[in-house]
Amino acid sequence: MSEQSANDDKIPVLLLKTRSNPTDHYEDLFGQAESIYQPSFLPVLEHRFREDVVSWLQSIVLNYGFASCDNKPDSAPSRFGGLIFTSQRAVEAFASVVEPIEPQTRDTLLPSNLPLYCVGPATARGIRSLGLRCQVLGEETGNGEALAAFMLDHYNRLPETQTVFKGRKLPLLFLVGEQRRDIIPKTLQSPVLDESKQIGVDERVVYETGEMESFHFDFSKSIKQNKLRGVVKQWIIVFSPQGCGAMLRCLGWLDGSTGRYLPPAKDRQGLRSYIATIGPTTRNYLVGEFGFEPHVSADKPSAEGVMAAIQAYQYC
Repeated sequence: MSEQSANDDKIPVLLLKTRSNPTDHYEDLFGQAESIYQPSFLPVLEHRFREDVVSWLQSIVLNYGFASCDNKPDSAPSRFGGLIFTSQRAVEAFASVVEPIEPQTRDTLLPSNLPLYCVGPATARGIRSLGLRCQVLGEETGNGEALAAFMLDHYNRLPETQTVFKGRKLPLLFLVGEQRRDIIPKTLQSPVLDESKQIGVDERVVYETGEMESFHFDFSKSIKQNKLRGVVKQWIIVFSPQGCGAMLRCLGWLDGSTGRYLPPAKDRQGLRSYIATIGPTTRNYLVGEFGFEPHVSADKPSAEGVMAAIQAYQYC
């Protein structure tokens, strides 16, 4: 059997995201040789790094802004006690600064005791791929609220030689996109906490996001190609509220007058599409904005969580 014939027998999985670099765990998991699925990427969002913030981040790194008091030149501006990552794009912005630095210098600028807090396994893998000696922590938390609780406990237990400089508790640097939730800074800086337990957070918008102009065309093209191949079912995995409307319109599932979900005709002979969401935020957006209940929503926001939800689904 040819490779193309083998792929034709597999269930298409349309991943509405940009492929992560250097590897993508969704591609690795769904694309295994023994898998019954055939993954492909359809980027919904276009990400643009803010060059002014990337340049600022570079200056902080090169001027020992993340080095602890023990290994930092006295004249260097110690700014932050750690970093927070909740998106792959933020990891990529950080990587663009870190990767050009010689490994030996990198280990001095970003020492092994520097905590890098990550909200889930995807961000953690991206950070680890840089080969830093830093601690990568929090990946098992899975969401911002749980990560914030983890950081309150962990960061407040670190020695003051790491977290205090010139009598001031060092804040954490949070690299974010322009669209983000504020649960982490609110939790870490909550006025209900004892002042000694509060953790300052410096949010820097390092990338901007917009819906790709080509998404509607690319998505419609993929649907058409799968129909021509005689595919009977496909899964569409949605990772964020952006692009949900375009997806439903392309599928013909929106009422033109109300903008709400319009159930498709029961065509047992044609291609049937099933929707999976990465978690409750996107699921709730689909329900609230369009009145559409996705077929499954992952219990854990990971490739394994999505696959488990899909595999547990009972087809009608």
